[in-house]
Amino acid sequence: MARLTDYTSYADAQAHFSKDALWALFDGDRARLNIAHECLDRHPRERTAVRIARAGGDSVAYGFGELADWSGRFAHHLRRRGIGRGERVAMMLEPSLAFYAALFGAMKAGCVAVPLFTLFGPDGLRLRLDDCAPSLLLLAPEKAALADVVDIPVVLADDSFLAQLADEPAAFVAETAADDMAMYQYTSGTTRALPEAVRHRHRAVVTVMIAALYGTGVRPGDRFMCPSSPAWGHGLWHGTVAPLALGVTIAAYSGKFEPGRLLQALMAFEISNLSAAATHYRLMKNSGLASGERFAIDKLTFTGEPIDSDTAAWAEATFGSAVRSIYGTTEVGVIIANYPGAADCPVKPGALGKPVPGVELAVRTPDGRSCDPDEVGEIMVRRGGVWVSTRDRGHVDADGYFFHDGRADDVIISAGWTIGAVEVEDVLLKHPDVNEAAVIGVADAERGQVVKAFVVSPRPGDDGFATELKDFVRTRLSAHEYPRRLAFVETLPKTPAGKVNRRALRDAENEKPQQETT
Repeated sequence: MARLTDYTSYADAQAHFSKDALWALFDGDRARLNIAHECLDRHPRERTAVRIARAGGDSVAYGFGELADWSGRFAHHLRRRGIGRGERVAMMLEPSLAFYAALFGAMKAGCVAVPLFTLFGPDGLRLRLDDCAPSLLLLAPEKAALADVVDIPVVLADDSFLAQLADEPAAFVAETAADDMAMYQYTSGTTRALPEAVRHRHRAVVTVMIAALYGTGVRPGDRFMCPSSPAWGHGLWHGTVAPLALGVTIAAYSGKFEPGRLLQALMAFEISNLSAAATHYRLMKNSGLASGERFAIDKLTFTGEPIDSDTAAWAEATFGSAVRSIYGTTEVGVIIANYPGAADCPVKPGALGKPVPGVELAVRTPDGRSCDPDEVGEIMVRRGGVWVSTRDRGHVDADGYFFHDGRADDVIISAGWTIGAVEVEDVLLKHPDVNEAAVIGVADAERGQVVKAFVVSPRPGDDGFATELKDFVRTRLSAHEYPRRLAFVETLPKTPAGKVNRRALRDAENEKPQQETT
């Protein structure tokens, strides 16, 4: 019987998709299912599961069998420590043997895996640990200093720890219900006042397969790479969990991003399917290092932010395939895609794509009316008989392609990372010389948007103070989540309710000169 992975066209996707066909891709069923088993244990042990391109220039690879064994050892280690089902296990690690062992080992043991971004500072880390209350935190050796700022058990995932794990039994039978909690995932910032985990059950691997099939276009035999951090949704679900569940060999990037190193990895690993943030493509283009090189890529996708036309044209000319959009949010998942590999779904410049199978979408007005073709409204998805907002504005053309027309909230998307204004403001306000602070996103040629902070302070607003504030946020919150631009103002615009009016700041950004450093 044909499986969903046997079809590639848009027409076949609409004709053959069903929830039953989706579940047929897995060993588990609606009652019993485990992500670690689906991603590792059931695949040929000798097949390469993960290749890791390290920033320093070297690479390492692990087979499905190796990772199945190491995750089993980690599951036994958790049991030996007395960490039981449902308890959270946090890991602040780059892609590595320790990361994959911990990620899948925690879920294999019935615990809840909590991957955390490695650039978080002490404040950013504490906020998330306070929210998820883990029983154990794994840190990379270079992050050892963070162990002093948390009050939970910490393990440094160094060579000695791996040597200890090697003494544990490799075999571990994963027994979880499909509805058991599997993973807490943090966005890099949201409209919420402070971070709160999006909680995923083991059955989430079935849902995310929709994005793999029609968003990134993953099929058995692909050599797939996603250079995004596996702490974020793109790198975690689309770059790691979904393709591994199909038995596809993936490639990951570890360490500080360098476009030249990514280009080297694409060639060395003979990658045929690349999914990256729009900023990754821009940085590769701007590096000038791809000229004259030959690549094996036939499917390209991007997510996280719009891609500019120059970069899209460069990607198609360089890799020989049009780059296709993936659209969704952490809360609702991928809902619009461009169906990579589907000859009957051509890319339209600027379009997000068409709805994925099984999803009902519409662009609606504030009064609840469905918009006419090309009329701008809010993109909404129907869930449980109720229209749920994506907080994005958009329109649909006569051919059914969706287009993005801007954010409907205060979320900032910078270099593919989602940054919450309130979280940055919260750290700025901890500085003794900051009386008030407001944060917005402003346009940036390389990153799409960058964070700009408006600060009210009794201190003179000179360059030295601006640098001090930037470093204050960067070291406490995250190395990606700080104001790259900063303006000192006498007052902040307020709403009638006394709240900071960020919309007024955005509206005035290009009209009113400010004292600014960049």
